Amino acid sequence: MPPYTTVIGLEAHVQLLTASKLFCGCATKFGAPPNTQTCPICIGMPGVLPVMNRKAFDLGLKAAVALNCKIAAFTKWDRKNYYYPDLPKGYQISQYDLPFSSEGFLEISDPKGRFETKRVGIIRVHLEEDAGKSMHDEQAGTADSKVDLNRAGVPLLEIVSKPDMRSPLEARAYLTELKLLLTYLGVSDCNMQEGSLRVDANINLHVPAPQEKGGKIATPIVEVKNMNSFRSVERALAHEAERQFEEFQRTGQRLGQVPKQTRGWDDTKDATYAQRHKEESSDYRYFPEPDLVPVAVTEAEVESVRRALRELPAQMRSRLAKTYGITAYDAEVIVNQAQPFVDFYVDLAARCGDGKLAANWVLQDVLKVLNERGIAIDKYPVSTERLAALLARVKSGDVDTGRGREVLQLMLDQGQSADEAIAQLGIAKVDAGELRKLCEELVAANPKLVADVKGGKLQAAGAFIGQAKRKNPNVDPNRVKEVCLELIQALP
Repeated sequence: MPPYTTVIGLEAHVQLLTASKLFCGCATKFGAPPNTQTCPICIGMPGVLPVMNRKAFDLGLKAAVALNCKIAAFTKWDRKNYYYPDLPKGYQISQYDLPFSSEGFLEISDPKGRFETKRVGIIRVHLEEDAGKSMHDEQAGTADSKVDLNRAGVPLLEIVSKPDMRSPLEARAYLTELKLLLTYLGVSDCNMQEGSLRVDANINLHVPAPQEKGGKIATPIVEVKNMNSFRSVERALAHEAERQFEEFQRTGQRLGQVPKQTRGWDDTKDATYAQRHKEESSDYRYFPEPDLVPVAVTEAEVESVRRALRELPAQMRSRLAKTYGITAYDAEVIVNQAQPFVDFYVDLAARCGDGKLAANWVLQDVLKVLNERGIAIDKYPVSTERLAALLARVKSGDVDTGRGREVLQLMLDQGQSADEAIAQLGIAKVDAGELRKLCEELVAANPKLVADVKGGKLQAAGAFIGQAKRKNPNVDPNRVKEVCLELIQALP
């Protein structure tokens, strides 16, 4: 264990799934030619008036309710003043002292047991507009910079957590659960490659110091940016914790002695680098947005949103594990594939009557095909009805698992039913007498293997399986091994 406690809080900026921007009618489609999705409002022309996108507010409200937040009955908009080349108005419309929601939480867990289940507090969830995008050409050997304002005015939901996470692993688990929740709700697609989910991480250390008040010393907080994947977040935080401890040992600097610093993450160098000192809220000169009316939300509206929420991922994982007897890990993997995959699994489990068997096949075989072919579950060539028919033959012992996978491959390639594929492959159940006779022949023909097994090398019995398969491809490998071991143990 490191000689310090890592303290992490995360700020997630999530693009909402709206067709138009937060305060104007411009499109939000990704990949459009630069500066083609703009208008006088989102590029900040004098005299223009913004109008709130009600759909964006409703999506934000849905997310806040699902995150167990308190919803404010009255909320307003504020101007956050700062100058960036890609912020043409010179200010961003955001929310400051009266966000529309606050004091929520998100529960995280790890099915592998690497940390205990915990609730990460949510300080606030508020709405704001995005800035544009600056593109720099240093890598091309020029000093040119270009600005694309297509993103200016895109609706963002900013979700600010409390500093409740104590490891990079917990931070990654929080982001994974948050992304899953928002995608299940239909609030955002959370595509980091397209900028729909961006994460800033605040991190510092608590170093034990019994002589100090509180028994610890807090190091200066650093905000880490430019992390383009959850893996990058985890790596960046692990690196930054080590860097901060080394700096503390060298300088002894404490929280409050130096300004908060912003550092970027270089994925190729596996290191953070200094960018600038972070502004305080006073530097932004917040004041109420004069061109937008406040928003009132009634308790009845909040309750209506709460009743309309679909089953959330955490509830779904619990239900699958309890209903179908599968492990927490398997339930998590199934739910992480999105609702259509869950529906496929549930239907398959119901049809074959064995949740564990269904989970094994969807996670090993179905998911493998989806990944190899780059398709979604709705494009999977084998229906749950046909796959359940195959699993019924496997469960009854008519077809062993290995041959069952051959059958499934034929069903995938030629669109056959399980019975048709089994017939084409010539698979037939081997009766107990025929199997025992084959095993007796193998034991008699392999004295060295027999001696190895009697000498304690039980894994040597696996060699009988390959020989048995060559003589009769329809034998069950597990039964071959069991019978051969029984015969060997009965020898004098």
